Amino acid sequence: MKTKIREIFTSIQGEGPYIGYKQLFIRFCKCNLNCNYCDTDFTQESAKEYSAPELAEIINRHYDCHSVSFTGGEPLTEVEFLKELLPLIKIPAYLETNATLNDNLSEIIKYIDYIAADIKLPSCTGLSGLWEKHDRFFKTSQGKKLFAKIVFDSNITNQEIEIACSLGKKYNIELVLQPKMTDSGISVTKDFIEQTLDKFITKYKNVRLIPQVHKFLDIR
Repeated sequence: MKTKIREIFTSIQGEGPYIGYKQLFIRFCKCNLNCNYCDTDFTQESAKEYSAPELAEIINRHYDCHSVSFTGGEPLTEVEFLKELLPLIKIPAYLETNATLNDNLSEIIKYIDYIAADIKLPSCTGLSGLWEKHDRFFKTSQGKKLFAKIVFDSNITNQEIEIACSLGKKYNIELVLQPKMTDSGISVTKDFIEQTLDKFITKYKNVRLIPQVHKFLDIR
């Protein structure tokens, strides 16, 4: 079995509580969602096909990395490939996911060390009907080093804050608020960011605000 990989590179993790750790990034090409703010290039012209043993050999050379980040796109769309790959790797596996493909996660979760999961707000993504999928996903993720990232903009609603905090409480998940970025910088004002953080904290204490640090450093 082979799959297409958009790119392979090393950098620091720029999002969430593991900011600053050196990681090897494996970017898959496919995604099951289409978020309004997505900044990922999904073109496959420069993608390269790898078998699981070929990719594992590359990953295992990077023993100096904190972990290997499987990102995309959505890595769980390639679950059959991951089932073959993950038992072969020798550094911790860090899954970056939109937290909607619970059945796929359940097939590989025993091989995953870290889960960076999204909570997709309808007001920011343009998508709806994902709350129950997130709920099931977080239930399956229990016992792993899990946090949930929430990208937000000026359209965030009080109802979305309430539901997100309820999920955080239910599964004791750290929530990481991430202001949406545009080409010109952060899309919301400093005052709005502070107000949004305060609204979350009044409902759930385990919340942090962390922007995309790699963009401020102008690195990948």
